[in-house]
Amino acid sequence: MKKSFKQWIGVGTTTVMAAAVLAGCGSTANTAQPSTAPSTGAAATANAKPYAGKTISLVTANHPWADAIKPLLPDFEKETGIKVNVESFFEDQLTQKLTVQFTSGSATPDVFMYRPLQEGKLFYKNGWVQPLDDYAQKAKDYDFNDFSKSSIGSTTVESKLAGIPIITEQEILYYRKDLLQKAGIAVPKTLDELNAAVKKLHDPKNEMYGFVARGQRSPLVTQVSSFLYSEGADFTTSEKASINTPEAIKAFTTYGTLLKDYAPPGVLNMSWPQAFGIFAQGKVAFLTDANSLYQNATDPAKSKVADQVGFAVFPGGKAGSKPYSITSWGLAMNAKSGNKDATWAFIQWATSKDVVLKTQQKGNPGARTSVWDKPEGTTGFPAELVPIIKESAKTGVDHDRPTVISVGEARDAVGEIVQKVMSGETNIGPVADKANQALQTIIDKDKTR
Repeated sequence: MKKSFKQWIGVGTTTVMAAAVLAGCGSTANTAQPSTAPSTGAAATANAKPYAGKTISLVTANHPWADAIKPLLPDFEKETGIKVNVESFFEDQLTQKLTVQFTSGSATPDVFMYRPLQEGKLFYKNGWVQPLDDYAQKAKDYDFNDFSKSSIGSTTVESKLAGIPIITEQEILYYRKDLLQKAGIAVPKTLDELNAAVKKLHDPKNEMYGFVARGQRSPLVTQVSSFLYSEGADFTTSEKASINTPEAIKAFTTYGTLLKDYAPPGVLNMSWPQAFGIFAQGKVAFLTDANSLYQNATDPAKSKVADQVGFAVFPGGKAGSKPYSITSWGLAMNAKSGNKDATWAFIQWATSKDVVLKTQQKGNPGARTSVWDKPEGTTGFPAELVPIIKESAKTGVDHDRPTVISVGEARDAVGEIVQKVMSGETNIGPVADKANQALQTIIDKDKTR
């Protein structure tokens, strides 16, 4: 049943968060504890809009989620009496703006979009984000457990909830239905089957290539992560770098060899736009990448094979199918916000079941399991893709890169291994050992920050 926001904040009982603004940019102990205060009669009427007259600032990325939420803001403002001032920026500008403002100790923005796996650990370590554990767990009718486990894993730092998921994505397998049907090949369910199918369909003399994925040093890391997990490996194990284990080397070798032997020319310089671009031209049989980018393959305005694109769960390795299943964008609260109660009221509303349903219907993949289970919650996606998303979210891993502060350096270290494979290096052990040492140095440096 649809609830008004008044029901979320409570009419007979209102949840009022104790204001706790702790100074110190390096502190991460900025936890505001919720207290429950009963209200009846005239007091209940007064508390129907407990934040009337408050103004909060919201900073977003130039992103479809922001486009979907902005038309809904008047409903929130009417229900709560809170005025929301919005600014939007390109991704890199957003990170730069937030970093400058938080470094200076600014109390604004109150709430902001952020990339949990790219800058989340840095923001948390510096004390810039307010932990939301108590808010989320004690909020009336919020149903925090409805969020997928992996999505919350992405926004959790040192066992604290640094943000709430708003956009999720998983790595999947894209394939050409017509080519597989003509060759009598079943959709690959394992990495061994993928290798065999790629080899069979690879026909470079006729400009048909078996496989494509990201080949650039840093961008490839997120996509090779699913190969890594599916072989039973990870970037780190118990806070120690582990990209030189036999399982990790096998994963990197599989990915790098697929690109070396069966990808189109120039793959070393490809990120997702180039990989999707050549797949959409009808020149590649298989592609592994994020499901959030599917329109680049299925939009007739962009793709010559739009009606022949199939979707499949990421193929399994030694450990089964373990694609990344992450929160790519979340909402976080400024630890120095002077309007924490009103800010949480906005976050609670924006990530509620009703609002997630509305934003998801616009094609923004949310993190609430109940919304995905509703037929009306999947109308923004191709029918064939929906079960793939749901299955991937169940088995997926909550990160797609090393979970460190110096993400860029770490990605370069990992990407070096794969690029050596792509370049023809056969003795990968020493390369992986050197990269592992570099990653461990980054991890150790993080501990001193």
